[in-house]
Amino acid sequence: MKGLTLVSTCALILGGFSFVENAQAGEQYITIGTGGQTGVYYVAGQSICRFVNRGGDDHNIKCNAPASGGGVANVNGLRSGEYNFGIMQSDHQYKALEGVAPFQNREPMADIRAVFSLQSEVFTILARKDADITKLDDLKGKRVNIGNPGSGQRDTFEQVMEVKGWEPSVFSLVSDLKPAEQASAMSDNNIDAMSYFVGHPNGAIQEASTTTDALLVAVTGPEIDQLLADKAYFTKAVIPGGMYRGNPDDTPSIGGKAVLSTTAETDPELVYQLVKSVFDNLDRFKRLHPAFKDLKESEMIEVGLSAPLHEGAARYYKERGWL
Repeated sequence: MKGLTLVSTCALILGGFSFVENAQAGEQYITIGTGGQTGVYYVAGQSICRFVNRGGDDHNIKCNAPASGGGVANVNGLRSGEYNFGIMQSDHQYKALEGVAPFQNREPMADIRAVFSLQSEVFTILARKDADITKLDDLKGKRVNIGNPGSGQRDTFEQVMEVKGWEPSVFSLVSDLKPAEQASAMSDNNIDAMSYFVGHPNGAIQEASTTTDALLVAVTGPEIDQLLADKAYFTKAVIPGGMYRGNPDDTPSIGGKAVLSTTAETDPELVYQLVKSVFDNLDRFKRLHPAFKDLKESEMIEVGLSAPLHEGAARYYKERGWL
């Protein structure tokens, strides 16, 4: 009897494991690399997952979008397999594909693939009013946060420094704070200026300009014009006046598109279902953040896509008659 009981118990346990495995066998999980929690990348990733997870009963896909170090970190996360998808600046998609800085120490990422583009982004510099920074050259000798390693703002700031012929020593202090840390650093008078490559309106810029008298700084000049001429992935951009306290006028700068990327190895069905979840609900998606309000299908499937389109995304776009 003991033997029969043991056999029966083992059968039940094994049967239970088998049931769990079978119940979970059809489920697939995707992870999207985003950015800091105060930025639009994080909202974008969470919003995409919101619609993917709503359709879970149909496609059995579960989506997760944790905060990350930003665009460069998301490229590396795609490369390592940590993420299935990653949000990044369009220039980082291009740089990963070509294997140029900041990815010059790795093989070109020939398998990176575009899914769709999102909001326009602007390289943004906000400075304390009492720091007397009214133009780009006034940053010299000041305490400046150039962004955390792995972020788009850091990479863009370094490109601006390169065309300006600046070394870090031109600043009295260089910090590498994360986006969520910048506003409090400004209000505590620990830095004179913060930077961000981000869609607007943005929570961190809103907080900093509300708690501190601060001015947006124009990113213009001959060297910036040369940067725009040399790097096709950058475009002229403007932060609209009146968006932040104390800044009634438009502020010119440079910008680009945020893009959702993946790799050629990602299951086409996963990509198809993610794309379908977003575009079938695009009107609702656009209401989840002010930066999304001007999104247009025709632009999302073309503008800013500096890598080949993933076949799963192309399948959906062809079904809709867009390709």
